[in-house]
Amino acid sequence: MLCLSLQEILPGLFLGPYSAAMKSKLPILERQGITHIVCVRQDIEANFIKPNFQHMFRYLVLDIADNPVENIIRFFPMTKEFIDSCLTTGGKVLVHGNAGISRSAALVIAYLMETFGMKYRDAFSHVQERRFCINPNVGFVHQLQEYEAIYLAKLTIKMMSPMQLGRSFSLQTTPVKKEEVDSSSFDFSRL
Repeated sequence: MLCLSLQEILPGLFLGPYSAAMKSKLPILERQGITHIVCVRQDIEANFIKPNFQHMFRYLVLDIADNPVENIIRFFPMTKEFIDSCLTTGGKVLVHGNAGISRSAALVIAYLMETFGMKYRDAFSHVQERRFCINPNVGFVHQLQEYEAIYLAKLTIKMMSPMQLGRSFSLQTTPVKKEEVDSSSFDFSRL
């Protein structure tokens, strides 16, 4: 029964199946205070997995195949941006696929990883404790594990000062002539 409904993973972030976003479930969506919906489907599902309430909720529709070779990492940034914009304005968001088990679960796991600096295993456990039936396909699991290094590198770069970045990457080196160097008037902004 739990896999047929939506579960709150974090305050304001829900995960569930498409059946939780069907027209008959509008009263539940309203009672939960849902304002945004991430609808995950592949092209062949577009006829039956679709935004049912475009006039009531903001939607992000993602065409993602539940296939181990599908590149799901490319959808993480836009999903994070959509969820963040919802939560920072006091909204609540439902992320759903067909069953709420693989694709949508992978997106929510990635969101937790990047937002809270969590490792894959910890984010997976957090989501599974709230929605026991999640089971991202093996390709998505590998990509989520690889994503750890990606978001940690982004986090490290964000935390570095511009001077550290310049030293690390030697991108902002401007040749200086010896006669231009006078310790009393040296322009340190060039570093």
